[in-house]
Amino acid sequence: MPHWLPALDGVVEKLTKGGRAADIGCGHGHSTVVMAQAFPQSVFYGIDPHPSSVAAARENAREAGVADRVQFTAHTAKTFAGRDLDLVCFFDCLHDLGDPVGAAIQARKALAHDGTVLVVEPLARDRVEDNINPVSQIYYCASTALCCAHSLSEEVGLALGAQAGEARLKAVFEEAGFTRFRKVMETPFNLILEVRN
Repeated sequence: MPHWLPALDGVVEKLTKGGRAADIGCGHGHSTVVMAQAFPQSVFYGIDPHPSSVAAARENAREAGVADRVQFTAHTAKTFAGRDLDLVCFFDCLHDLGDPVGAAIQARKALAHDGTVLVVEPLARDRVEDNINPVSQIYYCASTALCCAHSLSEEVGLALGAQAGEARLKAVFEEAGFTRFRKVMETPFNLILEVRN
């Protein structure tokens, strides 16, 4: 909250006044709830295809006192029905999707004309030889065992993997029709990217 969202152009201002945001692949809804707590004038939609996770997310929102402004639904990244959203978030999940381009296309349809997509992905450089370090070695192992396997089990099965890198992620959003893409920051573990129409 104190770093990633403020790095995006105009997003904090919209959410402070009262915006609409979707959290794709929200799991148990922790990131959705944190945003709802930080922006009490805004409405948030958590999207996840796993019904048990959606049920847990609803309970987490209730316990946090934000259930009146947070709605969780069991949909995929390609089937959620958001419209006129100020923000669509992909927190460490885009590379797990079978069809990340399809997810990006749906996000573009769901955005308001001046909306923003926030993409948080594992830190990776564009070339394999630039990812020879202890963190990337762990990410490559996890990606091979989990992320790519999951992607391959779904429609399209693109298998971006957890070490896709900025250039490959940009290509996904360009294929989906987006025209503006920038890295707003990085941490030792994450790339934080802003995508806009």
